[in-house]
Amino acid sequence: GLGFNIVGGTDQQYISNDSSIYVSRIKKDGAAYLDGRLQEGDKILAVNGKELKDLRHKDAVELFRNAGYDVALKIQRRLQPQNGPVGHRGDGESGGLPLAAILVPGLALAAAAVWILLRYRQRM
Repeated sequence: GLGFNIVGGTDQQYISNDSSIYVSRIKKDGAAYLDGRLQEGDKILAVNGKELKDLRHKDAVELFRNAGYDVALKIQRRLQPQNGPVGHRGDGESGGLPLAAILVPGLALAAAAVWILLRYRQRM
C-alpha cells in the first residue's frame, strides 16, 4: 500500500459539512513515511489527477488501491494554530504563498529602486 490511512467521504464525514478525504495516520516505515512529504491531517484533493470530490469513503479507498506504482497526490496542508485544534479552510484551495515569499522580493525591489533613484540624482 501507500503507507497511510484515510478518513472522510460523503458517507463518513470527518469534519461536519465537509465530505473531503483526509490523512488520518501515516504508517511507520511505509511509502508515505519514507517519502516524508505527506502529514497526518492533510486533505487529499486529487489522486493521479482525479479529484476526490463527492466520493463515498469506499470509493476513495478504491482509487488509492488502484493508483499504481507512481502516485501523484494533490494535497492541502492542514492549518494548525499555535494553541488550538487542527484548522480547516473548507474552500478546497491551498493556503497561498507564505508571507516571506512576498515580502523578501518586494523589499529587494524597493531597495533597488531607491539605489537607482539615488544614483540618478547624483548624476544631475
